Amino acid sequence: MGLPVSHILLATGFLLVLIGLWGLLTHRNILRIIIGFSLIDTGLHIVMVASGYVTGGTAPIADKALPIGEATLRAVDPVPSALVVTAIVIGFSVTAVMLAFAIRLYDAKKTLSIDAFTESKW
Repeated sequence: MGLPVSHILLATGFLLVLIGLWGLLTHRNILRIIIGFSLIDTGLHIVMVASGYVTGGTAPIADKALPIGEATLRAVDPVPSALVVTAIVIGFSVTAVMLAFAIRLYDAKKTLSIDAFTESKW
């Protein structure tokens, strides 16, 4: 039989989070840092969906096919999927704002290297 799909999704999600974290910590280019944030975001979405998945599960509709007594064992939890849909929209918006800031920073310094912005004071 093999690994359940939820375990594969969990491993893939955590791998994407680690790749994104590596990208954040090792690159000095602002666009690569934004891509690292996006990878972390996508990895967390996959982990959240995998947490509600049940191998061989069905829709959480109690009827003749899914009696109430078996609902906790066989029904897929729809709440993580609904949260992920919302998180995808929010993540897309945050990425758009980060890219807009990157454009403004490029206009100011003509570079996207994070080293050029060390003299910026708040």
